Amino acid sequence: MSARLKKPTLNPADLHSYRPISNLSFTSKLVNVTTHFVAYCEHNSLFPAKQLAYRCHHSTETAVLSVHNNIVHAIDRWQLTALVLLDISSAFDIVHHDYLLSVLQNRFAVDTTAASWLQSYISDRLQTFAAGDSQSAPLVLYCCVP
Repeated sequence: MSARLKKPTLNPADLHSYRPISNLSFTSKLVNVTTHFVAYCEHNSLFPAKQLAYRCHHSTETAVLSVHNNIVHAIDRWQLTALVLLDISSAFDIVHHDYLLSVLQNRFAVDTTAASWLQSYISDRLQTFAAGDSQSAPLVLYCCVP
């Protein structure tokens, strides 16, 4: 396991400034977001139309171009235009288990057996980072929000 600074402005001497990077086994990597699952979602139009993540030929650059295009068109129509940017770098540190499983079952037709396996995989996982004699506080992975 390795670690990276969460943000370049954080203190590198403080272990809480690091985000643990897990080196999962080959099988675990295949189980995480797989090419087949994404292809299935694309083929069945399960992704929202404006979603750019996990889609072929889409990237952060695509998102920036889309926003820029919308702003330019609004200005051309003399519409009041504002842009609000949010830092959501930690948005996925907390995921509600029941909601995630519900979406997987209802929207993506993940069957009961697979959903049960995923639930066991995302439950009660902790991760820490150690450097020398120091160790970070445990980080709960996929923490359930009440």
